[in-house]
Amino acid sequence: MASITPAILEKSFSEIKNKLTFLREQTKTVHIDFCDGIFTPSQTWPFTTGGFEDMDFEKIMNEEEGMPFWEEFDFEFDLMVANAVENFDLYIKLGPKRIIFHLGALGHSLTGEAQKNIEEFEHFLEGLDMYMRDSVEIGLAFKPSDDLSVVSKLSHKVDFLHCMGSDNIGHQGEVFSDKALENIKFLKKNLPGVVISVDIGINLENASAILDAGADRLTVGSSLWKSPDPIETLEAFQNLV
Repeated sequence: MASITPAILEKSFSEIKNKLTFLREQTKTVHIDFCDGIFTPSQTWPFTTGGFEDMDFEKIMNEEEGMPFWEEFDFEFDLMVANAVENFDLYIKLGPKRIIFHLGALGHSLTGEAQKNIEEFEHFLEGLDMYMRDSVEIGLAFKPSDDLSVVSKLSHKVDFLHCMGSDNIGHQGEVFSDKALENIKFLKKNLPGVVISVDIGINLENASAILDAGADRLTVGSSLWKSPDPIETLEAFQNLV
């Protein structure tokens, strides 16, 4: 059965907490975007407030506190950042149930340095211990313009694919690309059993078509938070699945 995941893209820890407070008892899984201003032009917490030296981030690293309402939510972290693999252990300390790596941050060509980056990512995945693989799902995100042959090659190494609805990532409110819809159909046809989540540009007008194309999870951000009644809108999305 398909599911709806609310997305939070915020510059401050306090605003993340505010939105999580709003979502309590409304959903189990919440998607949180991390943008470092390097892989994406935009920045979110903690990169807007000192990066890994941010006070709230350090408190979690030192196990003085956890993510807000960590007992109530399963967190999905979207790492739109450079050096995501190198800093994997830091993000894990925040307590996610799912972590998403971006193909574009690894290199999406099969030649030269990009191929080396892909191979290093494969080695990283193979080197994760069994406990980690059992407790945290790993996703691979790709943009409409990314090479689907590389996505297909890596699909068997990860737990799910995360289809971005636009090449302009790190922002909410983008228009969903027709190419993204075709990518979902192609991957569902050619990779039996693959789990696909979809992110960016999803609204109540196009959600059914995206689900019909084969999406298993819809990640909803601006359509939710820019609506007059986010809870009513979330329920409307949930009624579609």
